Amino acid sequence: MSAVEPEIQYVRTHDGFNIAYYAAGQGPAVVLASLPNSHIQLELTMPDVRRVTEMASQIVTYVRYDHRGFGLSDRNATDFSIDALLPDLEAVVERLSIPSISLIGFGFASPVAVAYAARHPDRVSRLVLWPGWVRVPQSVIDRVEPLVALGAADWEFATESLVRYSQGWNDEMSGPAAAVFRDAVTPETCAAFVQAAKRWDVTDLLRDIDAPVLLVHEQRDPYEMPKSVAAALPHARMVILDGATRPERMMKASAATISFVLGQDAPAAAAEAAPRPEGTTAILFADIVSSTALTEEIGDLAFRVRARELDQRLRAAIREAGGTPVEGKLLGDGVMGVFSFARQAIDAALRCEPAAKGTGLQLHVGVHAGDVIRDEDNVFGGAVNMAARIADASRPGQVLVSDVVRALARTSAAVAFDDCGEYRLKGIAEPQRLYAVLSR
Repeated sequence: MSAVEPEIQYVRTHDGFNIAYYAAGQGPAVVLASLPNSHIQLELTMPDVRRVTEMASQIVTYVRYDHRGFGLSDRNATDFSIDALLPDLEAVVERLSIPSISLIGFGFASPVAVAYAARHPDRVSRLVLWPGWVRVPQSVIDRVEPLVALGAADWEFATESLVRYSQGWNDEMSGPAAAVFRDAVTPETCAAFVQAAKRWDVTDLLRDIDAPVLLVHEQRDPYEMPKSVAAALPHARMVILDGATRPERMMKASAATISFVLGQDAPAAAAEAAPRPEGTTAILFADIVSSTALTEEIGDLAFRVRARELDQRLRAAIREAGGTPVEGKLLGDGVMGVFSFARQAIDAALRCEPAAKGTGLQLHVGVHAGDVIRDEDNVFGGAVNMAARIADASRPGQVLVSDVVRALARTSAAVAFDDCGEYRLKGIAEPQRLYAVLSR
């Protein structure tokens, strides 16, 4: 993929439109539907899009296509109802003779992907919605519609404003992205498309979705619809993107999507029930026992090699349990993870000791739950300090949790709790009752 450009081909729909597509790589088929900023050739001039495309094509058969009216496909479309758009995807899948696909609906294409998965449940093995829309939110229409209306007078200004709003481009990247947008669609077609998209609603089709579903949610976007979609789908999980830049978020989402497609846990972002940006969160803190003394004993370099390996193992354990390793600056040689549920944090805590085997290092492990404040890649608050102090109080190989965590996980975690009595923790005014976690 990196050495040659993908070979663009065409397929004709049953109603007479020529649809441009390419298929790159080998392995399970992953088809990406994108609207309205879709131009399968020019989008590869954007570094982050090319990087993601090259990564995907090394692992799967990555399929991209332009819907009618956009990009390299026939531009003479006037009907942009979902029923009119579905034949484009159907024609591409039929041409490739793919018995089963993982389907990604990106941007406005999410409802189209839902409709296809409902109509062809035997063809869709996994469904990814980025974002988790079954209709275009009114708040998005209210922002997009006036900008599209400006297109007839100043399409350059309109497209730059649209990509800044919808995709989070910075000043340096918005210009090239807007240039691709202008080549992908005319202002007249884009206006007609938005008017049609306002009427889309595939909510009733969710009951016909059998495939596992991954919802990719931008932290800055409205959260209510994705939550409702996730609640309506018994096999849905969610990834919340909170990277500082769009390329960072794209790489996180792409890694999570590839892992999901391959049937693995999402490694690069919080999967399933990811923690909210602020509010009540379960916090795991794991700290290396006697790190200063051990450094003096074996040397700083040897210690750092072991600590780095353990750090990677612990972060993997946190992700496997459904949490997010905190990437910001931490205390000492500790690793911290945040979780939406106390049972997830306990699950991760019990994975810590096995993760340390073979490293020659031991751990203090503590879990607490409380309100936190997120700031970029870090979390703050009294609950974080409490988790660290509980970890300090634990014996090597022991998992200690607060009374709050025990109460939250008492019926949901498959463990028992041993009352260890009250502890006076450094910096905490009142004594805290702590419990040791015992595996059942």
